Amino acid sequence: MTQNTDLNQALFERAKGVIPGGVNSPVRAFNAVGGTPRFVKRAQGAYFWDTNDQQFVDYIGSWGPMILGHGHPEVVAAVQAAVLEGFSFGAPTEREVVLAEKIRELVPSMEMVRMVSSGTEAGMSALRLARGYTGRSKIIKFNGCYHGHADSLLVKAGSGLATFGSSSSAGVPADVVKDTIVLEYNDVAQLEEAFAKMGSEIACVIMEPIAGNMNFVRASVEFTRRIRELTKEHGALMIYDEVMTGFRVALGCAQSLYAKEIEGFEPDITVMGKVIGGGMPMAAFGGRREIMEKLSPLGPVYQAGTLSGNPIATACGLKTLELISRPGFHAELHLKTGHLMQGLKAEADEAGIPFSIDWQGGLFGFYLLPELPKTYHEVMKTDGAMFNKFFHGMLERGHYFAPALYEAGFVSMAHSEQDIDRTVEAAREVFKTL
Repeated sequence: MTQNTDLNQALFERAKGVIPGGVNSPVRAFNAVGGTPRFVKRAQGAYFWDTNDQQFVDYIGSWGPMILGHGHPEVVAAVQAAVLEGFSFGAPTEREVVLAEKIRELVPSMEMVRMVSSGTEAGMSALRLARGYTGRSKIIKFNGCYHGHADSLLVKAGSGLATFGSSSSAGVPADVVKDTIVLEYNDVAQLEEAFAKMGSEIACVIMEPIAGNMNFVRASVEFTRRIRELTKEHGALMIYDEVMTGFRVALGCAQSLYAKEIEGFEPDITVMGKVIGGGMPMAAFGGRREIMEKLSPLGPVYQAGTLSGNPIATACGLKTLELISRPGFHAELHLKTGHLMQGLKAEADEAGIPFSIDWQGGLFGFYLLPELPKTYHEVMKTDGAMFNKFFHGMLERGHYFAPALYEAGFVSMAHSEQDIDRTVEAAREVFKTL
């Protein structure tokens, strides 16, 4: 099947003349999979249309926010009403108070909430707060987890605990990352060794409950439990990055799922984004009152933002949270996502293609591997060339998955059973070609 990409190609060439790489976020450039990115013209429900007016079933959903699908009429109405009242004030509004109260109601560990405009900003601010609260400098993150592009988080692992990580981006001085310790995800023994050697120096551990930039890797219950135990024992904070999982995997977020397995489980600080803005630039971080009160203007940890708590973004996010709070929403979404994953798995098995799957709520991942990986190194064993063929085969047939091997995917409530069945049918054809 040949696809006309002429208009996308022309626009891409034009974009490269004024935007580095032709895109405003690197994964959009299709460098990982090759070919020409699709420039989106419009979107509705479970679909978007590119500049050639070709329709695609959308399985990235703006990388997570569009849990209701694109252009939900009630969300659109809420945004339109907010626009008429003003775009931005640089002053507090009632709606940001209501949104913070709604977040606290759904996620009780977030006793106080500070709103910002992006997940990167939320993660960066949470780290500063943890360091300010504890008076310590060192932080632990995990290989393969992504918490935004703040300097101290753009770090790749050293050769072991004796060597600290080094910058994974030009422009980040070595001194900035010298206090960032990078450990293996799901490696309990390494975690315990790190705290045994330097526990009194560690300000915090930042982790994703499901690592969505390794595609989809769950933190084991034992790994999560030990992070919580060790941080409490050594006076460090546990930062739970729910930018991707927040309100997408469950109404109480991923922490509510782990609380069922770990008695009394609560992180100290939670980082939020994506779904809480419903597609608008909106993120937040929050936690125990005694920690959050260290933030300016109450405390010495400075953080500010002109567009924080933007009145249009809060209207969009508040209506989104209201709609996903209805009884049974996430159970139904989980079944939809399972329908897709199990369908793809059945077709891969039939074609003799190694294929492993996992999903929770509206978040999913699949690997061209016989078993689900648990660490970054296991993820890296995936057959990249085969994935690229799968991606382009699905794209040609009008089904848009993440244009990178190591990104999670997203199902919305707007995806119908028929949409998913058509995707599985297209995968049947593609698997035969691999």
